[in-house]
Order: sequence, then C-alpha cells, then structure tokens
Amino acid sequence: MADAFRSFDFDINKQYDLIATAAFGLESVVMRELKWLGIEDALCENGRVRFKGTIKDVVKCNLWLRCSDRVLIEAARFPAKTFTELFDNTQAIDWQDILPYGCEFPVEGKSVKSILHSVPDCQKIVKKAICEKLKRFYHIDGMISETGPLFKLEISMLDDMATITIDTSGAGLNKRGYRKLTGPAPIKETLAAGMILVSRWNPERALMDPFCGTGTIPIEAAMIGLNIAPGSNREFISESWHPEIKKLYDFYRNEAINSVKRDVSLKIYASDINYESIKLALEHAKEAGVDDKINFQKIDFRQTSSKAKYGFIITNPPYGVRLGEKKQVSKLYEDMGVHFAQFDTWSYYIITPEEGFEKLFGRRADKKRKLYNGTIKCEYYQFWGPKPPVN
Repeated sequence: MADAFRSFDFDINKQYDLIATAAFGLESVVMRELKWLGIEDALCENGRVRFKGTIKDVVKCNLWLRCSDRVLIEAARFPAKTFTELFDNTQAIDWQDILPYGCEFPVEGKSVKSILHSVPDCQKIVKKAICEKLKRFYHIDGMISETGPLFKLEISMLDDMATITIDTSGAGLNKRGYRKLTGPAPIKETLAAGMILVSRWNPERALMDPFCGTGTIPIEAAMIGLNIAPGSNREFISESWHPEIKKLYDFYRNEAINSVKRDVSLKIYASDINYESIKLALEHAKEAGVDDKINFQKIDFRQTSSKAKYGFIITNPPYGVRLGEKKQVSKLYEDMGVHFAQFDTWSYYIITPEEGFEKLFGRRADKKRKLYNGTIKCEYYQFWGPKPPVN
C-alpha cells in the first residue's frame, strides 16, 4: 500500500481552487494577508476567501495566515437539488487524480438553506459516489482500503449548491501550539490577531491590553512584531500526503524560523486583575517564545498607566451576558471611558456585544466592525487618537 501511495503523481505546480475560511468580519483582513504572501485576485465571500494557488501556496498559507481558520482545496462545486444529482455529479469527478490510492477519506458535512438538508444522507451519498468511482478505476470488487494518509473531505450544501472540499490544515489555524491551558472565556487566537491587524498597530508604538486574561492579544501582537509565523510550531494534516509536500513544509518552516526578528524592541503591556489568568498568560507567552517581549502585571485596569506618548489599547473586556452581571459590567464600561480618557493621545480598540457600549463609554466610536467572538455577535469599536508628528 505504501508503494502504491508513493507512486501517486502529485503535481506540486498544479493550480488548485483554494479557500481560506475566516470568522465573519475578518474576510478582508485575510485578503490583505494573502496579498502579503504574493497571492492576488482573491475573492471575498461570507466566511471565506477564494483564490487560486499551488501546494506551495497551501503550505505558506497554513504557516503564515494569522486570521484564517483553515485552508481548503475545493475539489468540486455543482448545483444539487436531489440526491441523484449529488451522487452523479460527485461520481463524475476524477477522484483518482485527487485522492491517492489507499488513503483514508472520511466525509463530514453541513447544509444551510438547501433542499438536501439531511447532513448524514449527504455524507453517505458523497462517500458512496467516490468509492464507486475509485473501485471502477482500480478494478476493485470489494471494499476500498483506507489505510493510508488522512484526507478529510467535507460536503457543504448552501442554497442548493454543493461544494466538496479537502482540509489541508487539520486542527484549526487558531491552534498555534502555545496555549496549552485556558482560563474562562478565552478569545480565539485568530480573532485576537484580526483585532490587531484591523487596528494597523505599528510595532514601534506601545500596545496595552488591560483585560489580557490568559494573554492571547498581547502574545499575538508580540508574534506579529517579531515576525513569527503563527504555524511554525505545529503540524498540518497535509504534511502526511506526500514526501514532496513534507519537504515543502520543512523548507518554508525553516525559512520562517530564520525570518524571526529577535532584536526588535517592543512596548507591550498586559494586565489583568485575576492572578491565575496572569500566571497562565505568562506560561503561554513562554510557550510562544515571547515572554521577554511582554510586561505582564496583576493590576486593576483603573490603575494602568504608561509613559508612552502614543499607543494602542486593544482589549476584550468582560461581557455582561449573564443577567446578574449586567449592572456590574455597565459600571465597568463607564469606568473604562473615564480611565481611558487619560490616554488622550492613544487609540482604543474594544470588542464587546454590548449595544449601548458607546453611551456607557462616553464617546462615539470613529468606526465599528461586526465581529464574532465564538458564537457571540460583537461590535469592534475603534476610537482613533491623533497621529504622532513625523520626525
């Protein structure tokens, strides 16, 4: 079986239809990241960005995208209003050119606003259609053997349009490898990175998170400031697909490690009133290799201060989602407005689901962006400070 797999002709330079998935509100940020990686002509859709690229681009995206959830290869896309259409159109794909002989290929699924709303049935039909195609091509009478590398497929039904994708990432790209432990209500690494990139924070400026929790926002900021690839300390499912792909990951991972800017001086301040959270934040920063670039402190946010003339406050304060917390959190937001006013030359970037936040904070935002913190619909409030003078 291994020999059969090795003989599979995987074209490194072939162009694929690729998808970088993202939380709603971060699609344009992912587009900007793709442009930084040299990928043009990307197309934004809700929750995803479509683009064309080679396996080399897949590798670089998995290693470098900070705000995407995962990178997918689109194997097929076609309309399907009946199970017969789904089966026939799936079977018409040349799966022998996509899936190596003997690989394992489970099929996951989801369905939104489609006649074919039964996800288990869609999964079974796609799996059966692929198996029938491969058995006919390889002249197999019995069961298809699936003892090789893992290719995770998904059938997604949206508005009666079927899309079959192959996951190249494995664990979500938010899994950087540094957050072994979590505290209450942790923010996703991809969202934290998105908040920083939306702010267009300059690593030469100070950054403060007075509600740092277990440290995700300051750690992501430090990784951006030091040019640390977010995926350089983890593995991806597509590394097991072919020896040449593994070589590409090794090459670009080493390239990323060599591009880290360790001599950069950063002014990043992270604080929280909870001692256990600060303790976890420091452990996470050590795992990420940035603990020497962040000043952690257990302190009430009302006591935070800085000698920096210009800077950014980027934070995810507590939410009053439970009935008994509403009054307490409202008072906290009022106090934030009073205290942050002392940083009169700084910019503030605050994410919260509280619709009345601006009134409580005492200032209208210069701009707002809808973002999702997990399943919680939030607004990302942006308050812009003055630009520093040009030297």
